[in-house]
Amino acid sequence: MTDDVRAAARRMYAAFNARDHAAAEEIFTADFYSHPMGTTGPESVTRSWRRFHEAFPDVQVVVEDMIVEGDTAAVRTSVRGVAGGEPPTMLEIFRVRDGRIAELWGLSSLRRDS
Repeated sequence: MTDDVRAAARRMYAAFNARDHAAAEEIFTADFYSHPMGTTGPESVTRSWRRFHEAFPDVQVVVEDMIVEGDTAAVRTSVRGVAGGEPPTMLEIFRVRDGRIAELWGLSSLRRDS
């Protein structure tokens, strides 16, 4: 199970960095739920990724630490390619079901202007 959870998280970051928005259909479950955004389904991820890539064309997410326990991964990342000095960090927790990400919780130091 641990390897499946780790692989699902790594696939998600690789697809995001490659701008492979279509991969969301294979990475996230049909009933995927993002707690921070209050959205469901892989299509919500695709929309979010597209907006993020439009706002930050050079963005790359780098995995700094990953801890896996059972069906859950906690991942600390740095976000490169956004304006500012020190790269923002994110902490995301994923629950994986059948090799796909089913739920996500997260915190970010990335500033979002209104």
